[in-house]
Amino acid sequence: MSSVAALIRRIDGIVAGGVAAAASLALAIAVASSFWQVMGRFLFHTPASWSEALTRLALVWMVLLGISVALRRGALVAIDLAREATTGGLRRSIEAVTLVSCLIMFATLFWFGIATAQRVQMQEMAGLEISMAWGYAAIPVGSLFAALGAIVHFIKSGKETAQ
Repeated sequence: MSSVAALIRRIDGIVAGGVAAAASLALAIAVASSFWQVMGRFLFHTPASWSEALTRLALVWMVLLGISVALRRGALVAIDLAREATTGGLRRSIEAVTLVSCLIMFATLFWFGIATAQRVQMQEMAGLEISMAWGYAAIPVGSLFAALGAIVHFIKSGKETAQ
């Protein structure tokens, strides 16, 4: 059983690292395209039509992927006052309610994110000339990884509470 658990931990580590790298890449793209927009507008006096749209798209992906990283570390959703004031089963119950609430929210975002991405797939982003669905796809993709991050954090915090 420990070899299965080790394999799951390894796969989870790879997925978490990939999501963190993708969020970091999205941030780097946003910074670079914003820099280019400022340089083009104020130094060269010819602003790029694509850079603002690319910055916005990259920031949306960065935030929605970054939520997963924050949830894994327990840095986003925490009811610190209630959690710190309790121990044992009550603390675990608060964590479980938090997890269920998050999962309901992420399932809702996933459902409506897919519907919205399908609805706008024939529209193009101004300046980028790509489907709007690429931007809206960040919602269901980010929701899936965020739900996974919340579950992993709940499992890890349960192990810490038991020890």
